[in-house]
Amino acid sequence: MKTKKSKVIDRQKTHGPFKEFAATAQSLKDIMRAQPNWIYLGPDMREALDMVQHKVARILTGDPAHLDHWADIQGYVARVAERLNSDGKA
Repeated sequence: MKTKKSKVIDRQKTHGPFKEFAATAQSLKDIMRAQPNWIYLGPDMREALDMVQHKVARILTGDPAHLDHWADIQGYVARVAERLNSDGKA
């Protein structure tokens, strides 16, 4: 059975050191929020973009070949696309 410390070390390999990840994620999100169209996005669009940047930060600071990061990005974007399609905007 893995110890708590070994689980943290394993997680850092895929997600990166938390402090480095957090700084990268916050920088990416700050850039998005500073753009003129941010105020026009719906809550689902904002959250999807936040989560995409969350995963991008994990890719940049952790294991870039960790499949979950890439698959999760696809999932967040797909939720917005599905909603736009159902609203007749796609």
